[in-house]
Amino acid sequence: MGQHNNAAPETFQGIGVSPGIAAGVPKWLRKEAAAVIERREIDSSEVAAEVNRFQAAVAETKRQIEQVRASVERDIGEEEAKVFDAHLSFLADPAYVGEIERKIQSERLNAEAACQDVTDQTREMLASLPNEYLQARADDIRDVGQRLVQCLMGGTGQTDVSGWDTHTILVADELMPSDLSALPKNVVGLITAKGSKTAHTAIMARTLGLPAVYGLGDAIHEISEDEAVILNGDAGTVVVHPMEEDVQAAMEAAARRGEELRRAREAAQQPAETTDGVRIDVFANIGGLQDLDAALANGADGVGLFRTEFLYLENDHWPTEEEQYEVYRKALEAFGTRPVVIRTLDIGGDKALPYAALPSEENPFLGLRAIRYCLQQVDVFRTQLRALLRASAHGTLWIMFPMVETLDELRAARKHLEECRQQLANEGYAMAEHIPVGIMVETPAAAVTADILAKEADFFSIGTNDLTQYTLAADRGNADVANLYQPSHPAVLRLIHQTCKAAQAAGIPVGMCGEFAGDPEFTELLVGLGLQELSMSASFIPSVKGKVKATERAAAARLADEVVKLSSPEEVRAYLQQR
Repeated sequence: MGQHNNAAPETFQGIGVSPGIAAGVPKWLRKEAAAVIERREIDSSEVAAEVNRFQAAVAETKRQIEQVRASVERDIGEEEAKVFDAHLSFLADPAYVGEIERKIQSERLNAEAACQDVTDQTREMLASLPNEYLQARADDIRDVGQRLVQCLMGGTGQTDVSGWDTHTILVADELMPSDLSALPKNVVGLITAKGSKTAHTAIMARTLGLPAVYGLGDAIHEISEDEAVILNGDAGTVVVHPMEEDVQAAMEAAARRGEELRRAREAAQQPAETTDGVRIDVFANIGGLQDLDAALANGADGVGLFRTEFLYLENDHWPTEEEQYEVYRKALEAFGTRPVVIRTLDIGGDKALPYAALPSEENPFLGLRAIRYCLQQVDVFRTQLRALLRASAHGTLWIMFPMVETLDELRAARKHLEECRQQLANEGYAMAEHIPVGIMVETPAAAVTADILAKEADFFSIGTNDLTQYTLAADRGNADVANLYQPSHPAVLRLIHQTCKAAQAAGIPVGMCGEFAGDPEFTELLVGLGLQELSMSASFIPSVKGKVKATERAAAARLADEVVKLSSPEEVRAYLQQR
């Protein structure tokens, strides 16, 4: 596999966006129409013909994208195919297509250059927004723009895959969703210079089970097409100039992992009990309907966190009661009798909505966000509550309020919920008789007063992402303090322990839906701290269930008692590894 030169093996660090190990021969993604776009001023007599040429390219691009969408729906899944609905919406958007036509007419610019200019402007605007979802739309507009330019230049939009090895690793500056729409079966991994875990292609890679490392930066130019590479999607590393025996070992590891995953997924369809007979529910975190199939395939016992923000972020208006009801109904029907914990709107902090008119705040993480916003914007809140209550007739709904710190907030939210229930009953709607109502424990204040909050909450779910950053005063998005952001810090562990004890004393269930819950290294500790439910990205469910089945609850509790006495995250990790 590939030639091996005499250079020493070298490891480069990127971002692991899709788990797994792969070894193969790199192939750079070479697209048509990568030629330099010629900029030229057209004669006034040519303007009408140039606009017509552009409109023909729009029609052809639409046809191509519809074709790609159909193949993705067939080969990957319906929800992944919906990525291309965003592409089609750009082609129908007068702010995009209309602006290109205006530029051709007013600046007498050729269509290719006008298309490139407007695409770049729109992409830069989206990429600069402080929201991961809208930043990901920057990839969509770039994909559409590239395809339009290819059509204008007479290309077909196809990628040349001739001469690719049986174990090919696709290498690119960055990948667009359409690049993954018709991958040959011999592609075993992906490497890019740019990109993040939230990119559409990262989500598609996880669905396809393709190991991927993004964000390699300039180091990507160290990758040569005549020599095998090894990528590790768990660690986010890429090894160039590997030894032949390391390549062989990586391929064997990938094969073993594939077989282990198949067996683990099979085993995960059964509930997870500790060796001393304690049932621990392992739930899925869901960011949209596209995640439901993977959650079910990986053996989720329910949904521990259904984030509703996508409904708002994907719209240019407040989603209506009917729009929300349809989405919640589908999620509840998919899980039947298994619980689906739906979190009410959690915006503010790092999640902004263009149409929400959020105040400009010096520190939005400490400002008007989550339940605080909803209790202020009552119409928005009650629309969502009505949709949730109506959907409750179709499954097992649990409602969760984010960032509750005081009983007053919980009581106010419950009051709105009860008033909405009365309204809907008067209107003749069917609803579930009993809907548990809980809160996310994600501030130190909520954890410290968990015994008080437990008196009026039906359940707790600990959100370790925010709990960690608030407890340690370390912004999880700030690279300069990333080393301080450690959910295994004893301060965070003590707050988790305290919350679990309060829940146990009150006789209510307590779970965890932060990323910490999906790390198998900490499963035994979390069970020992008193968690009865762990919720995570679907791909982690089989390995966490396996860990639960190998854990003795009583021994885990003794372990937790020792760990909370330690003085640093490093000590915690060392202690767990010694065991």
